[in-house]
Amino acid sequence: MLSVALSSLPTPGIDPERFKEMFRNHPAGVVVVTLDAGRGPAGFTATSLTSLSLTPPLVSFGIAVTASSWPHVERAGSAVVNFLGAQQEDVARRFATSGIDRFAAPTRWRRLPEGEPVLDGVSGWLRLGLDQVVPAGDHRIVVGRVEDSWLGTDRSPLLFHDGAYHSLTSR
Repeated sequence: MLSVALSSLPTPGIDPERFKEMFRNHPAGVVVVTLDAGRGPAGFTATSLTSLSLTPPLVSFGIAVTASSWPHVERAGSAVVNFLGAQQEDVARRFATSGIDRFAAPTRWRRLPEGEPVLDGVSGWLRLGLDQVVPAGDHRIVVGRVEDSWLGTDRSPLLFHDGAYHSLTSR
């Protein structure tokens, strides 16, 4: 059992640029997290989605406390994880851009019956109840309980690797 809080540990010696270089070599799936905390729809691109638990079904994602979407996440009780397909690089880039209305045209979206915004044309989505926020350096890890899902037939994912978007090719 870890008895010392991580925040009290000395800062490791790895340089931030080296840290980024290591993770540029690690491919990740691309999702857009969308939510509405009562001030209109908000969302952001993430590559940090992780499945945590099968019973109960839990996932997590990270968000920087400096991100424009963080105040919305902090206040929201629910969110939608939109799994992007291989042809949705434009959506990933739009939701990774600060200072724009990410939900304006050409973004196509609608609201689920519970009120959360969901993107049209995605390969699948998870509706989450946001259960826990864990401080982690300059980010927060958000834990969500999966309450609903939808899975489309196009399951070719959008990936992020070495600073660029990619798709899987069949053999």
